[in-house]
Amino acid sequence: MKVIIPVAGFGTRLRPHTYTAPKALIHVAGKPILGHIFDSLQGLPCEEIVLVVGENGGEAIIHYAKQVVSVPIRSVVQHIPQGLGDAIFRAREMVEPDEPVLIVLGDTIFEAHLEKPIQEGVDFIGVKPVEDPRRFGVVEVNEEGWVIGLEEKPDQPKSNLAVVGIYHFSRSAPLFEALDYIIRHNIRTKGEFQLTDALSYMIRKGHKMRVVEIEGWYDCGKPETLLETNRILLRKKGNNREVPGSVIIPPVHIEENAHIEASVIGPYVSIAEGAYIKHSVVSDSIVNSGAIIEDAVLDQSIIGKEARVIGVKKRLNVGDNSEVVFG
Repeated sequence: MKVIIPVAGFGTRLRPHTYTAPKALIHVAGKPILGHIFDSLQGLPCEEIVLVVGENGGEAIIHYAKQVVSVPIRSVVQHIPQGLGDAIFRAREMVEPDEPVLIVLGDTIFEAHLEKPIQEGVDFIGVKPVEDPRRFGVVEVNEEGWVIGLEEKPDQPKSNLAVVGIYHFSRSAPLFEALDYIIRHNIRTKGEFQLTDALSYMIRKGHKMRVVEIEGWYDCGKPETLLETNRILLRKKGNNREVPGSVIIPPVHIEENAHIEASVIGPYVSIAEGAYIKHSVVSDSIVNSGAIIEDAVLDQSIIGKEARVIGVKKRLNVGDNSEVVFG
């Protein structure tokens, strides 16, 4: 089975961080978003991972993937951002027509038991019941459990089953044929080639797909949801490292080579490698690699890679290589 992970998006809602780093490499709960996705793939019959990258940041994503993943990594570039359907279509030459394929969106951290439906050869869409489906792609199923329709952010949803960004096909050929159809006929939604339009075409042609409910689905699309995901994952995966001379309030994740001096850290703080924190109080925050924080009180903050924050008592969202000094 091939796994296709589209990671070409700009991540505009996470700016300023995505001005200098790909969204897939933004840290949350101790590792990049993409690292958590790789963790969720463990135990699945994955023979190769195909990354669909953009023109900017693709090399960093590929380098990271090859460092942490044991299966072969290949990549293809989506030169012009034309939607998720187009991004996946870029990978068509890397997957055989009769080969199974699993698609996982590059900003979808999930927890699920996918082994059984994959082994059974079931074509499925990962879904999660939500209170307000209007913000998501929505799947409609019949009484037998077959998918009969998909809609992208409908005003009047026909179900509460939100598409979470996980798709499995026992044969890749029907998927790529449907994507080819919508691209050749210039079928777009909101100006882009959407995967949901290709899936709708497949279903109208009689293709059978079921839904698989995903137990854990964590959003990393905006600063506030990234921090919420950080909280949830730290409860499950925090290392709660002790630091002599400082007070650590779990759950936290603190890398071994991060330097903490005379500070209060936690709860819900993720501190990446090489960060330096002195005489500060940091809670409910993400501190990226190489960041420096001194004489500061921070809450619900995201501090970018190698940023400097000194003498601040604020809630901050500071991008890479920035400097904020008070006093």
